[in-house]
Amino acid sequence: MSELGSRVKTVFKNVGLVARYDRKRAITLAEDLAKHLRARGLEVYIEDTLSKKVSGDVTFVPLDHMKADFVIAIGGDGTILRTCISLPKPEPPLLGVNMGVRGFLTEVEPEDALATVDRILASKFRIEECMKLAINADSSQFPDALNEVVVSPDEPGKLLYTMIFRNGEPIVVCQSDGLMVATQTGSTGYSLSAGGPVLDPCIDAFVLTPVCPLSIFRPIVFPADTTLRIEVNKPRRTQVLIDGHYKKRVTSRLPSLTVTRSKNATSFIRFTENFYPRLRSRLVFKGMR
Repeated sequence: MSELGSRVKTVFKNVGLVARYDRKRAITLAEDLAKHLRARGLEVYIEDTLSKKVSGDVTFVPLDHMKADFVIAIGGDGTILRTCISLPKPEPPLLGVNMGVRGFLTEVEPEDALATVDRILASKFRIEECMKLAINADSSQFPDALNEVVVSPDEPGKLLYTMIFRNGEPIVVCQSDGLMVATQTGSTGYSLSAGGPVLDPCIDAFVLTPVCPLSIFRPIVFPADTTLRIEVNKPRRTQVLIDGHYKKRVTSRLPSLTVTRSKNATSFIRFTENFYPRLRSRLVFKGMR
């Protein structure tokens, strides 16, 4: 994750809207934003899963075909992660509007959404670039991970027996319920719940975190340019889960998962350098003043 860059001077001509479809308030806000943006001369694309829920003069587009100048995601972290998995690459800048439980990745509250759009159109914002992970397993390509990639047995209750390699050299063996590799962004999510450290955004690295290891195995932080390979000795059938949304079974005699830094990144629209305030108010340090 990079430091917040300089203010962006650009002219937006179109915008994509994504919203969680299980909450009426999110759908209503999507309609209000669409009307607000059209009144300012922008073409509006709305994710096609909302085609029967959102009314108005808008264009519905599948998320994987949404080539917009920027995207507004209305929901929680799950909505943002789902959006980042599917958006065409390179991803356009993304604004998260919080309608989730914690909304760690989001930037603004719903009541501030319309005013925030006006600030964006006036180029009064910054871009925060977040590293993603590229994953390859048995010659199969996977979507990039913004948060984490998790490898686990295909059947619950079985142990995962692995050998872990760093830049081709074996470094450790592990028996656990699973293994995950998390970015700086993902270090505040599942990896944190599993006992991993929070990585400061300025640290160019990712972390390997075991899930319920059989023996003592602490998380390991690697430089971002590391090539990490997880070789599964057993079972033969494993499951790869990316950002909690994309899931695929890998079946072979010796499953192997390779994780490297992706050439792609996710760009968030931000207004302040607010990592630690968000961390304090929404996650680990709640209650501190």
